[in-house]
Amino acid sequence: MAELEEERSSLEEQQQVQEQYGHKTSLAKQRSFDLEADGGSTYTDRQKADRGTILKLAFQCIGVAYGDLGTSPLYVLPGIFPDGIKNEEDIFGVLSLIIYSIIIIAFIKYVFIALAANDNGDGGTFALYSLICRHAKVNLIPNQQAEDREVSKYKLDLPKHSTKLASALKYSLESSLIIKYSLFFTTLIGVSMVLGDGILTPCISVLSAVGGIREAAPSLSQDAIMWISVVILILLFQVQRFGTDKVGYTFAPILVLWFAFIAFIGLFNFIKYDPGVIKAVNPWYIVKYFQRNKKKAWISIGGVILCLTGSEALFADLGHFNIRSIQLSSCAVLFPSVLLAYIGQCSYLRKNTEDVTDAFYKSIPKPMYWPQFVVAVLAAIIASQSLISASFSIVQQSVALGCFPRIKVVHTSAEHEGQVYVPEINTLLMLACVGVTLGFKNTLTIGNAYGIAVTFVFVITSSFLVLVMVMIWKTNIILIIIYVLTIGLIEVLFLSSTLYKFTDGGYLPLLFALIVVSIMFIWNYGYRKKYMYELENKIAMETLTDIVSDERIHRAEGLGLFYTHLVHGISPIFTHYVSHVQALHKVLVFVSIKSLPISRVPAEERFLFQRVKPGELVFQCIVRYGYKDSRKDQKTFEELLANQLKEFIEEDGRGEDRQRELALVDTALRDGFVYLMGECEVMAANGSTWVKKLTVDYLYNWLSRCVRQPDEVFLIPRKQLLKVGMTYDV
Repeated sequence: MAELEEERSSLEEQQQVQEQYGHKTSLAKQRSFDLEADGGSTYTDRQKADRGTILKLAFQCIGVAYGDLGTSPLYVLPGIFPDGIKNEEDIFGVLSLIIYSIIIIAFIKYVFIALAANDNGDGGTFALYSLICRHAKVNLIPNQQAEDREVSKYKLDLPKHSTKLASALKYSLESSLIIKYSLFFTTLIGVSMVLGDGILTPCISVLSAVGGIREAAPSLSQDAIMWISVVILILLFQVQRFGTDKVGYTFAPILVLWFAFIAFIGLFNFIKYDPGVIKAVNPWYIVKYFQRNKKKAWISIGGVILCLTGSEALFADLGHFNIRSIQLSSCAVLFPSVLLAYIGQCSYLRKNTEDVTDAFYKSIPKPMYWPQFVVAVLAAIIASQSLISASFSIVQQSVALGCFPRIKVVHTSAEHEGQVYVPEINTLLMLACVGVTLGFKNTLTIGNAYGIAVTFVFVITSSFLVLVMVMIWKTNIILIIIYVLTIGLIEVLFLSSTLYKFTDGGYLPLLFALIVVSIMFIWNYGYRKKYMYELENKIAMETLTDIVSDERIHRAEGLGLFYTHLVHGISPIFTHYVSHVQALHKVLVFVSIKSLPISRVPAEERFLFQRVKPGELVFQCIVRYGYKDSRKDQKTFEELLANQLKEFIEEDGRGEDRQRELALVDTALRDGFVYLMGECEVMAANGSTWVKKLTVDYLYNWLSRCVRQPDEVFLIPRKQLLKVGMTYDV
């Protein structure tokens, strides 16, 4: 608790501190560090897209975002009736549960409510967390600046009226460090569960589809099906490097064909076997189902949840597309087809209850079997794409916000900047999928694990949505209560049912979440400790003045860029550098790369320049990126930096001093850039607990050595790089 109090004090102090270097008048205007002349389209561009672009994105998202939701008819009914159908009336109750679960959770909650809570066009757990961070001061790292709120995308379009409930909630979040940590941990759990979905979705989808071949080859063993599935999974992950754009265009026609097939077969079975199943639209059948089966009905909900798998991916994949494209294609293609598929299967089961363990393939008309089998296998492969794409998006956000170790993020589309590929995560997901498939072998056990991962994410997303409704949207309290008592209670009921199957495979996503959350927390803890050390030991203005004015220090030719994490001052590693090197460049710029809790920073608002000491060519430059922004090549970075620095001097300087400084900068630019960077080792201070020593000295430092180094992240040329080592006792 002492450490929490210490950090809280530092946070409160930073909110009151003003910049101590230079004059306020020298902050000047915001300038672009990166004009991104060839950059990707912004969210605003996509929102204002014409009909052609919307239709194009709607077609693409069928191949990327809907695979999981669309292929759920492969395995839902066997999961609900693992021991067979005991009473034919149960079919009505189960179908009614499926229909209203899809309408309430997937359709109302995700397609309309959750998509509206996007962060400048990006969805997912971190997008909701970033919205909350911007409205309330709940960020655990004190790098907020007043100028950040001048960034256009940082501002929230808030209702003009305020409510006591919104003010009280905001005060509670900002005043309690425990609540801040709880909110942060909840975010990490949500992220880890989505990554868990990215492992389980390919396994259950591919195994379910490939298992259908037993209809044509009953002698084929489960082991053979397992190994065929493993080969397919490996091939699937190998094509991810080509990017969402190409994958979406390749897969979308197959998914369109899949939706057409399941809709047609569902309608055929509905007409042929028992049109009376349409009575399931009456929710009273749900009540009768629970009255008849009691505890067994509650347990069966763990199977019903499988019809909603992929709903969170639909939200997390928003950054790859836009709201209108998802709403259009989901209303026109996804939901009608999936509902017809379930209605058709239940109609078939009314006359063939013994076939429930393989309801999907048994209900296919014989002439349609082979075409449907081929399309089903392809669709199951594609189903994995939605969670894989969501995993890449959410990891990118985590890395940018300092919550995940530094790994390579590849932007695969120049047209849509949100489309990314993360090689390391792709490899880990592939290995995990293969391991789960070989370990569990059947869809029933994987389904138990899958249900827990899905429901945890549902509950977390709803919790964040309620915070957004109360604090940001200022929604009418009656509507919020209705949301909690309907969607909220339904999801808690789902969660309680899936947890019942903890020992039957349900432990897997929780184990995976524990590992991922541990890695993320260790990384973020070390990251925050390093930042707080630099903040508490930053260089005083007098010290910096003495260093710059010291005639014994050699002034080297060229322009030096000194990288630092701090935005409120100069890092203590600078004095360490000067004491060992005894030289400074004639033009010196302290560069701070800062991630804002927004998806993208407009190019023209990317950076802030400030003069550190009047009369000296020593500047501080804060480069602001959103968690979806891409970094351009270093050559472009240098050119833009030089141009913007000279523009700043022209606006900030006066008369002869301005001309003299511009001439000196031009000379320094001809001599070239030199990059100066600290290589800091973080160690627990004497007297620290053994837990802190283990976390900082071993686990965090081990992670730091295993991942990409800062110079790789910032694309710094190694021939122009000078590193200075230092140990921080935190």
